[in-house]
Amino acid sequence: MLNWKGFLYAVITSATFGLIPLFTLPLLRAGMQVPSILFYRFFIAVLMLGVCAFFTRRSLRVSAKELGVLGALSLLYIGSAVFLFWSYRYLASGIATTMMFLYPVFVALIMIYVFKEKNSVWTMAAIVLAIAGVALLSWNGHEGGVSFTGILLAVLSGFSYGIYIIAVNKSSVRDMPADKLTFYVFAFTAVCMLAGAHFKGGLQDAPDWKSDLNLTLLALIPTVVSNLTLVQAIKLIGSTFSSVLGAMEPLTAMTVGVLVFHEPFTRSTAWGVALIILAVTLVVMAPALEKGYRTGKFLYITKVKGIHPNILPYH
Repeated sequence: MLNWKGFLYAVITSATFGLIPLFTLPLLRAGMQVPSILFYRFFIAVLMLGVCAFFTRRSLRVSAKELGVLGALSLLYIGSAVFLFWSYRYLASGIATTMMFLYPVFVALIMIYVFKEKNSVWTMAAIVLAIAGVALLSWNGHEGGVSFTGILLAVLSGFSYGIYIIAVNKSSVRDMPADKLTFYVFAFTAVCMLAGAHFKGGLQDAPDWKSDLNLTLLALIPTVVSNLTLVQAIKLIGSTFSSVLGAMEPLTAMTVGVLVFHEPFTRSTAWGVALIILAVTLVVMAPALEKGYRTGKFLYITKVKGIHPNILPYH
């Protein structure tokens, strides 16, 4: 029987993450640079997570070795965040978020060809669908102004996030509670973005109260809320089902882009997004489908191929 509470948490997770463009695009249009936006996003998020840890009596203590590992992992997370925000300058936000959503496909490819995990027909079918989806979104450039630079940046964002997930899974902190790991990754990201802002001419102040509000909401809704509800969703319904429901992420971003920012939405865009969502769903469900094919019974499982249940995903 489906746990509706877990289902609700998973939907909230994916839908809130898909709202990143809603708060980010107005900041970029107001003249704020990516390093400054990301610093405020993660600095405010760290403060919020710290307050949550204080009131829930969650220990944030880590060893020096763990701190070093978390610092190294944060560099991959930073790459994903920066590439995604850069892609918004060249690409419709809905398409950019859909491209970033390819990260489970990258995880599957790396686990198969680098770590020699067993391949399956479902995974290969998903890869073909993903390539077709990206091709459709690229071909749409003649109609909807899609930039190949933007596509490259968005794909690099998803690739960086896929490597981040694998790196966490293979590291000594893989069993660390998700909220503690997220706290330190966000903290290191904020510090690195502060340094990046310094090299870009200094940390920018928010130009007006609307920007202050967007920065706060960016830190709260698609950062803190999405992570906290994700942890609850995985506990209640497992990482496989939570990941499948992650298809709400690009759909939410696409809806915001079209309705709020009047971004173009063509037939090829719709087909491209649909194929990518189907590809990601197949990758996530591949272990269950493969087991069902062998046994004749499609069993529900909670471990995604190559990904530890406690670390998928953090956004």
